Amino acid sequence: MSLILNIDTAAKIGSVCLSKDGVPLQTLVNDQQKDHAATMVPFVQEIMKTQGVAPDQLDAIAVSAGPGSYTGLRVGVATAKGLCYAWNKPLIAISTLQMMAQGLYMQLKDNAAFYCPMLDARRMEVYTAIYNADLSAVMAPQALILTPEAFTAQLDHQKTYFFGDGSEKWQLLLNGHKNALFVPYEMSAAHLSLLSNAAFDRQDFADVAYFSPFYLKPFHSTPKK
Repeated sequence: MSLILNIDTAAKIGSVCLSKDGVPLQTLVNDQQKDHAATMVPFVQEIMKTQGVAPDQLDAIAVSAGPGSYTGLRVGVATAKGLCYAWNKPLIAISTLQMMAQGLYMQLKDNAAFYCPMLDARRMEVYTAIYNADLSAVMAPQALILTPEAFTAQLDHQKTYFFGDGSEKWQLLLNGHKNALFVPYEMSAAHLSLLSNAAFDRQDFADVAYFSPFYLKPFHSTPKK
């Protein structure tokens, strides 16, 4: 049995979910990205109080570890690591793209399709990967510059769901394909629950001291004039 606190701040919507044995018990959501840093710890406190859970009852802290917004990822990972240090708990790091694929798979339960989460990385670039129904990566996570031929190999052979905030520009660029399906999706830390539970069962923990987010590409800041 596992009681895990799940945190996701990789994109615009940030959330905290308490799960037991992979089943979400309660989730709190913030849809203002600029407020993630101010809301995550109060969300944790509120959920723990509402569910009557003390820190020593938790088994682990899980975090959506990227790719995604640089600032958002730093907020989520820093919050998770801080709680792990304070409460002496192991850290579980889950790919944000795999979390998204898990969330949509649980919504659709389509075993005959591929799942392609897309996070906007500005201009015509997205953070993306392709997963099968077992959540094994058919295409490894990467920062991809979109072209009309980007997913031809997959689409010519398999029905594929495209989703996430980067999928809209891909839909416009693709201009239609019989195997390309575009569906709505909302980020949630609840979608970490099954993955973090499985990682806990495997004792697959990240090093709290040295872990950093999966950015996928270097961070560049523009100097102020």
